Amino acid sequence: MLAASARLHKSKQISAAMKSGKRSTSKLLVIFVAKGDSMDTKVAFAVGKTVGNSVVRHKVTRRLRHILSQELPHFPPGCHVVVRALPGSANASFDQLKENLEFALRKVAK
Repeated sequence: MLAASARLHKSKQISAAMKSGKRSTSKLLVIFVAKGDSMDTKVAFAVGKTVGNSVVRHKVTRRLRHILSQELPHFPPGCHVVVRALPGSANASFDQLKENLEFALRKVAK
């Protein structure tokens, strides 16, 4: 599980990461990685209404949170990561989301 201290909560930090961070896309996700102002790596999820209703959005967010909690140690300290889910993620399985996230992370790491 992703600790509360590892989450971005402020909209200014989230929008700054989306504007200034490296962007990487996959079929189901868009990932932004930016240098943060602290030594902690923090994560935010953007799952909009285009993905589905509240139940579907929360399911996608839970899956992404679980996947990213395993990938978090691979990020350099102080990164701000924003994961934006695209509409196709609503019908994706856990394994498909994991593959897409890993693909986008490999692209952004280059």
